[in-house]
Amino acid sequence: MIHTMYYSKTINPVANQAVGIFVCREANITINEYCSMGVFDEGELIAGTLYHNYYPDYGVIELSSASISKRWLTKHVINAMFFLPFERLGCQLVVLRVSERNKSMVAIARKFGFEEVYIPRLRGRDEGEFVFTLTDDVWRASKYNSLEVA
Repeated sequence: MIHTMYYSKTINPVANQAVGIFVCREANITINEYCSMGVFDEGELIAGTLYHNYYPDYGVIELSSASISKRWLTKHVINAMFFLPFERLGCQLVVLRVSERNKSMVAIARKFGFEEVYIPRLRGRDEGEFVFTLTDDVWRASKYNSLEVA
């Protein structure tokens, strides 16, 4: 059974760090300040999302996710992932940066309704990156938003 848990520096900091290490390792990125959502299958961490670069005055936050299983992106997980920024924090915009080589995540972001900008070489001389943005209005109108997370 797939389930999610939120963590932070004050709410189970050890688990927060474990999810952070997992996401950074799997996505080959470095993020130092974050809160997290772990995705578990039968108690095993199979995916995670880090929430970082939060600007409350602007209502903007960045998400970075990684997984080791295709089973992670259930309807419940999708809603839990966006519940924190849009409902709990009141953000009006979510930012997602994705390597041009990560074809599956690029397709997922497009399917969810993210707007995109491609920036060549953002990940080095031979690798570009997409910067995706999703507004709260687009998310609320999305067929993927079922508001099943409380």
